[in-house]
Amino acid sequence: MARPPGLSVRLKLTLSYVGLLLVAVALLLGIVWVFLLRYVPANAAWTSEGFTPGRGDLLRAFAPALGWVLLALLVVGLAGGWFLAGRVLAPLRRLTAATRQAAAGSLSHRIELEGPDDEFRELADSFDDMLARLEAHLAEQQRFAANASHELRTPLAITQTMLEVARDDPDGRDPALVERLLAVNARAIELTEALLLLSRADGRAFVRERVDLSLLAEEAAETLLPLAERRGVTLETSGEAAFALGSPALLLQLTVNLVHNAIVHNAPEGGWVRVRSGRTGGRADLIVENGGEPLDPGFVATLAEPFQRGAERTRGDHAGVGLGLAIATSIVRAHDGRLDLAPREGGGLVAAVHLPAAAPDVRGAFDRPDDR
Repeated sequence: MARPPGLSVRLKLTLSYVGLLLVAVALLLGIVWVFLLRYVPANAAWTSEGFTPGRGDLLRAFAPALGWVLLALLVVGLAGGWFLAGRVLAPLRRLTAATRQAAAGSLSHRIELEGPDDEFRELADSFDDMLARLEAHLAEQQRFAANASHELRTPLAITQTMLEVARDDPDGRDPALVERLLAVNARAIELTEALLLLSRADGRAFVRERVDLSLLAEEAAETLLPLAERRGVTLETSGEAAFALGSPALLLQLTVNLVHNAIVHNAPEGGWVRVRSGRTGGRADLIVENGGEPLDPGFVATLAEPFQRGAERTRGDHAGVGLGLAIATSIVRAHDGRLDLAPREGGGLVAAVHLPAAAPDVRGAFDRPDDR
């Protein structure tokens, strides 16, 4: 929106300096008048001691010198104020230049303001931190878009090839081709739903409610128990009630993703998964631990990146789309929590979710168990 031109901040500061200087001189003259000149006689007089000037004589003698002094103070005030205002606003000009570079798309520039720790230094450091986060977020989004395009292109290309084969088939009756088309289409739908869920979690488009993580752990374990039994994995849940504020659907998806990941990435035979909940201070914790082969800490640090698949022993339709832990990380971040992934001593992985604990439910504190 176009705005009318106005005075620059530097000129405003300069005028403010000159104005304060002139006000100080005026106050000084007022003090001189009140405490000195009022004792001088109003009219000149000849006495035995000689001529005694009056107030008018003093004012006529003092006025020209006062005018030159005020003019000199005005010039010095303007020049000095302009110089000082420029020195004070120099960091702001650097910040403005960096902002324009960022608006033009260059996020790699940093102000790196030197000097003592003051308001401008704090502002410049905060701006540099913001640029660093924006640059990292943009790189992550670009990498995510590239991976998503690649992942979506693969099933679509396979579907296109199968459709061309079906079109050239004179009989048009190939049950195996139909089954493969269904499988590829289901994988594309799964990937699309995962991308939508990831976007929803990043956008925090949900209503927060009081959720018990222990109940979510039991529900996720019950849902994934058939998968665990088919893969020969023992699934256990334990712990106490741990209440957090958030979306029940998203937190359930978080728990399911972590438990599913623990089942799929497990020992070939005789694996195990333990899910426990609890409360530590002001946090509600959910810990998912599984056995398996020893993992490198550097490799574990990359597991939460989108489309990152571990050296998994996946079979059938449980290969996943590489978004399980990325979705879990986004859900935890959207709930102002933290997801820690660490290799387990002896092999396997430990996924620890730490969320801010919900305040106690005062309304239900006095309910009888029979009424619940």
